[in-house]
Amino acid sequence: MIRLSSQCLVNALTGHVGTNTQVTGYPPNQALATNRDKFGFAMLSFADKRWEDLAGGYRMRFDPRPLLSSLEGNKDTKTAWHELWEGLHHQGDVGEASYAAVPHLVRIYRKRGVIDWNTYAIVAVIELARHSGKNPEIPQWLKEDYLQAIRELAEVGAVEVIQTKGLEEIRAILSILAISAGARTHAKFLIDYSAEELLEMERLTSEVEP
Repeated sequence: MIRLSSQCLVNALTGHVGTNTQVTGYPPNQALATNRDKFGFAMLSFADKRWEDLAGGYRMRFDPRPLLSSLEGNKDTKTAWHELWEGLHHQGDVGEASYAAVPHLVRIYRKRGVIDWNTYAIVAVIELARHSGKNPEIPQWLKEDYLQAIRELAEVGAVEVIQTKGLEEIRAILSILAISAGARTHAKFLIDYSAEELLEMERLTSEVEP
């Protein structure tokens, strides 16, 4: 059984995103600084033209702004989530649009105030894919705010994980807490495998052990 220690939760709340991640030294871009939300971090303004040139999961230009606006306005959220999952991540591939969407996803999630596995899961998937050699680095003008958004989501998740009863929500929240605590392998297993699949893996392993 996968367990996160109390220290993991402490790390999540105190801002550890990975064991070697430094979150200082990246001065905020002026356009970002003017779009700082009430929770304290900046993000790429919806009015910024850079969105038009950012690529998503298909290595093609993908502008998530209309879909993010749908989520924020609580309009056709099922379709919005489906298209965000399709556009921001594809078979392990992510792009700059995926990274730029993360602070907005966290902002919108906190604003809505409803526990939803989608935000935790898609942010975890994007962050885990970020370290794949084939995916681009986070742009310097975005990195600090991207990492801070993950910390903010972990803070929310540390509270919500004991409030929800849904296993899908719990798995997604724990994956963000694991990422924040530097337990990236645990996060990957939480995101990629259901409880039933993990139990089956355990059974198969026990059968081949001498």
